[in-house]
Amino acid sequence: MRAVRKNVVDLLTPAHEHEFEAAHGLPEALPAGETQLWQGSPDALLMARQALHLDLLLLYFGALLAWRGLGSWYDGEPLGQTVLAMAGMLPPIVLALGLIGTLAWLMARSTVYTITNRRVVMRVGVVLSITFNLPFAQIASAGFRRRGQAGDIVLSLAGSDRIAYLHLWPHVRPWQLKRTQPMLRALADANAVAQTLARALAQAEAARSALPVRAVGVVDPGSGLPALVAKPMARAA
Repeated sequence: MRAVRKNVVDLLTPAHEHEFEAAHGLPEALPAGETQLWQGSPDALLMARQALHLDLLLLYFGALLAWRGLGSWYDGEPLGQTVLAMAGMLPPIVLALGLIGTLAWLMARSTVYTITNRRVVMRVGVVLSITFNLPFAQIASAGFRRRGQAGDIVLSLAGSDRIAYLHLWPHVRPWQLKRTQPMLRALADANAVAQTLARALAQAEAARSALPVRAVGVVDPGSGLPALVAKPMARAA
């Protein structure tokens, strides 16, 4: 009876947040021949500043406080009453900034970006996790947006398949609604990550170019055998 209990999975108290992941940040274990080159998450402070516009909110709240103080001074109120009026605005401001900070922290904590030698994997979502697998063959280009020492990596997808903007947000290039561009956002080590991805894409492209052209054939109606249309390219010696 004790041995049976040891094999029971406690769904109410999992060992970690993503209990059933085969590997951290990945929906399944990497297949043979695929290796992980880099894995990381956004920086919470950078996420708050870039995706949630924390800097603009600070300026806005600062302007409100200044306007309240100038209004009191213009009305001839005593200094003490002016200070109290401004202090009365601080609790809702602190609450709003706290909510923004908490949301940014949750976004950063629940997000995992992974780069392998074959694809980019994005596990995103605070409440409901969604994993996007982006094979290198579907990545038309990758761009690097520097933000001081940090930055973002923007991926342009090839083909007609698209990912909904709301499914990706905030891990998507802003305002690109028709042709969404996934983005590895708010990376503190963005320069090193961009170099890693660039090398992996170049190696994958070189490997695809070295493959021989497939034999393309049509079936002969009489014999039922394929008739060769194009010969494969001979491999270099």
